[in-house]
Amino acid sequence: MHLIFKPKDFYENDQRVVLTLDAGGTNLVFSAMQGASEIIEPFSLPCNPDDLSAILTSIEEGFREAASRVDQEIFAISFAFPGPANYKRGIIGDLPNLRAFRGGVALGPFLERKFHLPVYINNDANLFVLGEYIFGFLPGVNLLLEERGTDKVYQNLTGVTLGSGFGCGLMINGQLNVGDNSNGGELWLTRNKLLPKLCVDASVGQEKIRRFYAEYGSTGLKDVPNSEGVFKIAMGEAEGDQAAAIKAFNTVGEIVGDALANTSVLVDGLIVIGGGLSGAHKLLMPVIMKELNSSIFHLDDVAHPRIGQKAFYLDQDDDKQTFLNGDPQPIAIPFSEESISYDALPRIGVGISQLGASRATALGAYVFALSQ
Repeated sequence: MHLIFKPKDFYENDQRVVLTLDAGGTNLVFSAMQGASEIIEPFSLPCNPDDLSAILTSIEEGFREAASRVDQEIFAISFAFPGPANYKRGIIGDLPNLRAFRGGVALGPFLERKFHLPVYINNDANLFVLGEYIFGFLPGVNLLLEERGTDKVYQNLTGVTLGSGFGCGLMINGQLNVGDNSNGGELWLTRNKLLPKLCVDASVGQEKIRRFYAEYGSTGLKDVPNSEGVFKIAMGEAEGDQAAAIKAFNTVGEIVGDALANTSVLVDGLIVIGGGLSGAHKLLMPVIMKELNSSIFHLDDVAHPRIGQKAFYLDQDDDKQTFLNGDPQPIAIPFSEESISYDALPRIGVGISQLGASRATALGAYVFALSQ
């Protein structure tokens, strides 16, 4: 599927209405968007993750209620839903947290028959990176580069969500990498650097922070606070084992950094990080950046940079200025008296989402529908 995505002002002026859904294991949150903004107050219905009839009824009722709150024609339904799935056909596979979908459920065709509207479903990380590509991180960085007077323009973006687990979406040369089997960007399945029998997702997420804190300290898991509480302990803002808390975040940061390095050698572009755990960026980002800019070794112990580019953390002013300036140099054209400008600093920028994962994902769902 080759979709053409337009600049953000196109969508901000588009008057078509799209119904949206944020599907979680506990609640289903419905809304409607027009002109890249919510036009109704979001509302929720219970999810009923183990009862297929009940969850389908809630989804149908939620969209009907959302439509009733809009006094205009509805163009489409578009929303994020967990995988595995065949997103192109709207078929949801065996979900670990929504057990009612075991065996495969044709959710898209079900809704199309109920509402006589086109229905678009995709992975939340895919829609997150699409929202950041159109409205958030990528155009923001390109604007800063333009204002600095450089001709460097980024067209590739890796979007990572650190929430209950590890999600990844990829925009490559302006295209969303869904994949031939709806499996593009499944970075969570790559090998875990520190625990190589495990995948990355086994060590990344809010619950994993709690587990590492319990493992590194003397607190039983049932007595460990949530990841935000562990962050406060690490920052010295709450009572607890500060050393164990810092080590827990360092462990997660190192594993995330290694996974992003693996992606950066394939997708040469910017990286944006969102999700609830990104709020702990003060602890995570130094470790992630250290990993991205570390070394890897070849035969005879020859060291190479871990990635082919230098990574800069754009929420840190020194890094940001070096990134924006680059290293422009005049290069002579052989056998002539002319020269051309050459930027001798291949680089990528890494930053925290300013839109937030939820809003970026909703905007991605909106754009995805309007771009069909």
